[in-house]
Amino acid sequence: MSTIPGSARPRKKVLAIVLAGGEGKRLMPLTADRAKPAVPFAGIYRLIDYALSNVVNSGYLQIVVLTQYKSHSLDRHVTQTWRMSTMLGNYVTPVPAQQRVGKHWYLGSGDAIFQSLNLIKDEKPDIVVVVGADHVYRMDFSQMVAQHIDSGAACTVAAIRQPIGLADQFGVIDVVPDDPSRIREFLEKPKDPTGLPDSPGEVLASMGNYVFDADALVEAVTRDASTDGSKHDMGGDIVPSFVRRDQAGVYDYQDNVVPGATERDRGYWRDVGTLGSYYAAHMDVVSPLPVFNLYNFDWPIYTSYGPQPPVKIVQGADGTPARTDEAVLSPGVVVSGGTVTRSVLSPAVRVLGGAQVDGSVLLNGVHVGEGAVVRNAILDKNVVVPPGARIGVDREEDAARGFVVEDGLTVLGKDQAFPH
Repeated sequence: MSTIPGSARPRKKVLAIVLAGGEGKRLMPLTADRAKPAVPFAGIYRLIDYALSNVVNSGYLQIVVLTQYKSHSLDRHVTQTWRMSTMLGNYVTPVPAQQRVGKHWYLGSGDAIFQSLNLIKDEKPDIVVVVGADHVYRMDFSQMVAQHIDSGAACTVAAIRQPIGLADQFGVIDVVPDDPSRIREFLEKPKDPTGLPDSPGEVLASMGNYVFDADALVEAVTRDASTDGSKHDMGGDIVPSFVRRDQAGVYDYQDNVVPGATERDRGYWRDVGTLGSYYAAHMDVVSPLPVFNLYNFDWPIYTSYGPQPPVKIVQGADGTPARTDEAVLSPGVVVSGGTVTRSVLSPAVRVLGGAQVDGSVLLNGVHVGEGAVVRNAILDKNVVVPPGARIGVDREEDAARGFVVEDGLTVLGKDQAFPH
């Protein structure tokens, strides 16, 4: 630990841990063949790219990614995309569940860190930043770390303001009335919560991002590992143990200022844990004035999408012109005489003559045949929609074909065949 020149604040060594072991059952069938953090989002990205981009843009370049369920595509993406120079000791390393402390997989997010304590002991950081891998947002964690250090708390939880009427959908942070930077109690989906001192109509909901003093985190997860009845969860067990000892602070996400943010997209955060929220977040991206702006070059979201050619929009074989509006088109996309509106198309998608794609999310390699209609749908990789077929037009018809019909959406899984 050293002192920053011109500053009284000591320079702390920071290790970032990304919790990427989520199974993502509520996102089925998108998670049938991949971990939740590996689910594609907004064309060229994977969900984990948002967490990793926030961490590296914050200046923290020693990162471990804890993986578990169906992690092959996630591990491959991280190792192929997130490579940094090792000259200065920088790295992004996926670490699968290793069964270091017994013949069992991770029992919870807290247990994942307990089973990976060798990473902390080897790196010897002063501060550990722990973030989830399946949210869409921008955040400068260095501002949260600075507050954590200044506060003297051993644990700091990032929280976002939500209307008090939605409190029963979140884990809510009850603050000390005279000191709203301190946590008085963690409340799981409370029915009758108390509003914030400065905003009675709002509550603070946990974002699943934390900052810890490293030695305090090691002690907490070690103690929790032998606690009967614990679910070994960060939000449900580890953080409440700090609250009971009056060692927990809260960081209000509205205080975070990200370079390049606009008033419209500042403070955006979405948990894409369900098909409905996943779809809604895509619609946030395609709106004319996007609620989440992908084009903030001062705080870029990093990824790799392979050797794809540019987008091509041409008339169809019969001379029908192509038309696109409110659409995000990734490299490798070809729209040949089709119409694409309010949709996100991932790399190598093809939309052929007379086809209509509206309000839909098409992942890599989807092929929409001539005259087909795809509406309010999510199509996973390599789905082939036959010429003249309809998806999302008749929900009963879709369900009879074996497609997932949920939240007003029709969803096809990876490589799912279209019945004749």
